Amino acid sequence: MNYGAIKYCDIANGVGVRTSLFVSGCRVHCPGCFNGEAQDFDYGLPVTREVVDGIIESLRPSYIRGLSLLGGDPMEPEHQAELVQIVERVVLELPDKDVWCYTGYVYDRDLVPGGRRYVEGVTDRLLDGIDVLVDGPFIEAEKDITLRFRGSANQRLIDLAATRATATADNPSGDIVIWSDGEVFGTHHM
Repeated sequence: MNYGAIKYCDIANGVGVRTSLFVSGCRVHCPGCFNGEAQDFDYGLPVTREVVDGIIESLRPSYIRGLSLLGGDPMEPEHQAELVQIVERVVLELPDKDVWCYTGYVYDRDLVPGGRRYVEGVTDRLLDGIDVLVDGPFIEAEKDITLRFRGSANQRLIDLAATRATATADNPSGDIVIWSDGEVFGTHHM
């Protein structure tokens, strides 16, 4: 797996100050994508043990809230096996940090058993380590720069633990629970 960028002290891709890993490779190809160069799976540099160690170390300071995974698309099947190792390491070594993941795929259609991007033995482990999943393709006609942590109105910020807790045999993806961090005291309008 390659990555196009790692942003340390990022404040745009989740709550608080974060480390954001932008993986390379995406098959969604949303028109107007803010990171079009990262759609190429060969873009950037390989993720090595040293890179992962650097990411983990960057998360250790108390002022860092967590890790954000972006792309490209982290939920491409070939990324999931490597990312689950990173996410599980964060959960084990830094349990007070949260993990956000951005994907152009739709959780309850593509990332559940039988879905287009579901990988047996991997996807569920990865989703179990993610706190907030921002799902859905970027749709240029629904672009809204006033939205928090997403680019278009169709995208959802899913509280994955709460959502997965509602899963049943008849409803394996569970009832979607939208993430909220409480009241927003200030906004901007155009």
